[in-house]
Amino acid sequence: MKNRREFFKSAAAAGLLGAAGQPLTAAPKETGQGTGSHDDRGYWVSVAEKLSRPVLEHLARRELKKAMPVEAPPGAGREKFAHLEAFGRLLAGLAPWLAADNPGAAERKPQQELIPLAQAALDAATDPQSPDFLNYSEGGQPLVDTAFLAQGILRAPDILWKPLEPRVKKQIIAAFKSSRNIATPDRNNWVMFAATIEAALLEFGEPTIAGRLEGCLNKMLGWYDGDGAYGDGEFFHFDYYNSFVIHPMLLDTLAVLHRHDARFAPAHDTVLRRARRFAEVQERLIAPDGTFPSLGRSTTYRFGAFQLLAQMALLGGLPENLNPAQVRGALTAVIRRMMEAPGTFDENGWLRIGFCGHQPSLAENYISTGSLYLCANGLLPLGLSPADPFWSGPSARWTSQKLWSGESLPPDHALSDVKTVDVPLPDRKAGSPG
Repeated sequence: MKNRREFFKSAAAAGLLGAAGQPLTAAPKETGQGTGSHDDRGYWVSVAEKLSRPVLEHLARRELKKAMPVEAPPGAGREKFAHLEAFGRLLAGLAPWLAADNPGAAERKPQQELIPLAQAALDAATDPQSPDFLNYSEGGQPLVDTAFLAQGILRAPDILWKPLEPRVKKQIIAAFKSSRNIATPDRNNWVMFAATIEAALLEFGEPTIAGRLEGCLNKMLGWYDGDGAYGDGEFFHFDYYNSFVIHPMLLDTLAVLHRHDARFAPAHDTVLRRARRFAEVQERLIAPDGTFPSLGRSTTYRFGAFQLLAQMALLGGLPENLNPAQVRGALTAVIRRMMEAPGTFDENGWLRIGFCGHQPSLAENYISTGSLYLCANGLLPLGLSPADPFWSGPSARWTSQKLWSGESLPPDHALSDVKTVDVPLPDRKAGSPG
């Protein structure tokens, strides 16, 4: 109870609890209405397949370590981490589509082929007797990608958890718990990895560690800087980590806490409101030709930079001034730019390091082939029905296209947060599964 009480005190103090491609020379053809595509969803599905099959097919056969190349900066030593990176990050982005109940007829076949592969891959990746048993506890990096794997399961439990054999569920729980061997982070966005793993364990009915769940959430929420943006630790960093990690994992983690205790609703609502504003900013970053600034670190995650915008579309939480179809057009333009750039994939279909094509010099020392699969998180709206306005709405120009064509629009305004509100304490004891 004490840890729950401290969570709400800290959240209130932090202001949380308020009201609730192609190369540049070959740009997508302009039609004045978005990308001009008649089958944006079909294109997204083809990208999802292209990203997924090498990873899931080899891992389901327990041959991922044998087959996947590990491109990385010389001497970086990423071989111990790259395979969990590829699987966890891919699954976090693919999960909503795997769980979609009513995809179009053309995508039903690939979806139904990939579901059993993903389930078999979960077994292969967590079975200690498997040659593809992955690393969840050695070094610091596994905390990151165990969290992405947890996020994938949280996004599609009806496909990636409930149907699994009890044996496989036990393996996954053991793997996730083993990541607790990695010290609780407290200086940057890594707090969200510990919290996300604990949130998944809570969903699985396991006891949680308050310092790694509420404690880490308190750290992140205390770094809120205003206008929908969080610092990455004490300081704000001008990069895409608010979208790569911070907002998406805050949303998913607080959604779990809210499901287990309704008294977390105000916290979840405020995080959602901040995410909505940040998504609005993200949409404005996409230029008329589908380019966007290569800014800060980890730019080789490509269109994973727009995970938050994609997630808000999936959740039906886009700002009212954004037509879902214009967001579809903007994201489609970005994805085409990056996926169709020469050199993006090797001859066997594996991603190569780069922002637009193959640009290995862009890699920080923690980048490898596996980490590049974070881009799959830009595909989250595939979890929506084809009848949803995001997919069914007629092509529409996004904000920068409207402005650069001379259309008159209302001015953009910052988000003003209400700072405090009283919230009743939850009854659930700290560490209990609820």
